[in-house]
Amino acid sequence: MLKYKGYTGHVEFDDESGIFHGEVLDLRDVITFQGRSVEEIEKAFRDSIDDYLDFCQERGEEPDKPFSGRLMLRLPPHLHRVTYLRARREGKSLNQWIKEKLEQASRPNAAADR
Repeated sequence: MLKYKGYTGHVEFDDESGIFHGEVLDLRDVITFQGRSVEEIEKAFRDSIDDYLDFCQERGEEPDKPFSGRLMLRLPPHLHRVTYLRARREGKSLNQWIKEKLEQASRPNAAADR
């Protein structure tokens, strides 16, 4: 994994073409880069991030930021209470219980599970 300015890049090696290619992770926007050596791929990663940030600035747009894994969730008080009680009955923290429910809902066949 490569890290630069808060962004993370994943790199793979294509042995047929002899090129490293990578992509910046955890963004809605797509940022890719490639190189023939470790030095080239590291430089290409940094250059791609800098180019992306410059492009966003030129267009007056806010650059996409990596997801932090933190989610602020506002619930009506009654739903907060019921959710807390269900988590407690299952011996889980509220965070763990919600995370499990979201993981279940995000599975490809989640609709078929209901």
